[in-house]
Amino acid sequence: MIGIIGKKLGMTQLFNEQGQQVPCTVVEATPNPVTKVTTADQAGFAAVELGYGAQRVARPNKKGERTPKGHRATKAEVGHARKAGLEAPPAVLKSFRLDDAPGKPADVPSYNIGDTITVDIFTPGERVKVTGTSKGRGFQGVVKRHGFGGGPNTHGNTKHRKPGSIGAGTDPSRVIKGKKMPGHYGAAQHTALSIRVEKIDTERNLIYLRGSVAGPTNGIVFVRKQG
Repeated sequence: MIGIIGKKLGMTQLFNEQGQQVPCTVVEATPNPVTKVTTADQAGFAAVELGYGAQRVARPNKKGERTPKGHRATKAEVGHARKAGLEAPPAVLKSFRLDDAPGKPADVPSYNIGDTITVDIFTPGERVKVTGTSKGRGFQGVVKRHGFGGGPNTHGNTKHRKPGSIGAGTDPSRVIKGKKMPGHYGAAQHTALSIRVEKIDTERNLIYLRGSVAGPTNGIVFVRKQG
C-alpha cells in the first residue's frame, strides 16, 4: 500500500469541532521522489521505492585540494539517484508495496520513476499505519524493561529491583525460553495501527496524527495507508 516517508517533529494539540482537545504527533513529509518501480512481472508484486532527504556527495578532487571529512554517498548510490533525475542520493530509501492497497487489484495506482509523492495522498479522518524506531534506552533491568514490581523496600529486604527466581531447580532444571530478563531495551521497530489522520497541511508538508507514535524527535517514520 502506498505511503510516505517523514520526520517526526514532536507533539502538539488540536481542537475539533466539538471543542475536544486532541493530542497529535506532527510528521513532516517533504515530497518523496519515486526512485524505483517494481512490477508484478519482475518480482511477483507491484511496489515503488521512495526517497527522503539528501546525502552529501563527494566533490571532485582538484590538485592540492583536501577532501572534506565526513560520510559521503557512494558511487552506486549516486548512480541510482541519477536514474531518477536526482542530484543527490536520498538519505532514506523505503519500498512500499502497491498490490495490497485498498480496493480491487485493478484500482492499484501506477507510478513512474521521477514522480513525487506528497502528503495530499492522505485525507483527514482516514486511518493509517505508522512505523517508527523507538528510543534506545540501553541495557535496563526488569523493572524498567518489563514493568516488574520489585521487592519490598523495608524489613531488611535488599533485593529491591531484582527479578527474583528465574526457574525451578529440580524440574525443569533450566530457565524456560522467553523468560523476561534484563537486557537491551528500545531501539526496536514498532508499527501502530489505525492511527487517525486529524489534519493535513499541504503548504508545509505536515501530517497531524492522533496520539503518539514510536520514535524520538527528528526520527524517521513511515506512514502507510491502511486497508
